[in-house]
Amino acid sequence: MSADPSTKTILIAEDSSVILNLTRKILELQKYKIVLAKNGGEVLKQLESNPVDCVLMDINIPVKDGMQCTREIRAHADPKINKLPIIAITGNANNYSMDQFREAGVTDYLPKPLDFDALVRVVKQYVG
Repeated sequence: MSADPSTKTILIAEDSSVILNLTRKILELQKYKIVLAKNGGEVLKQLESNPVDCVLMDINIPVKDGMQCTREIRAHADPKINKLPIIAITGNANNYSMDQFREAGVTDYLPKPLDFDALVRVVKQYVG
């Protein structure tokens, strides 16, 4: 079975299975292919083994937090990886300023609880 070449792949880095499953369902309804990372240690491994078009990065994931993962993605040698749009998802956006997000390399961010309309709109903005 060949994958539809127009299908875009989103990596969701999220440790809450409830949020993960909801986010995945919403995006699959929009015909996106989903790759999962349950913690910060899996993010780069997934990006290196799967062609991905966008990263949804929970900031509070275990092993390495989303900010650290974002910096590692931006520092990656492969331009297919280091140029990816990274959308931070955070329940405590107040802990970080937009400047800190930008400095780490975050493209955009969505607050939790997630507004799924906003999620779809933001993903489409970067991925099409």
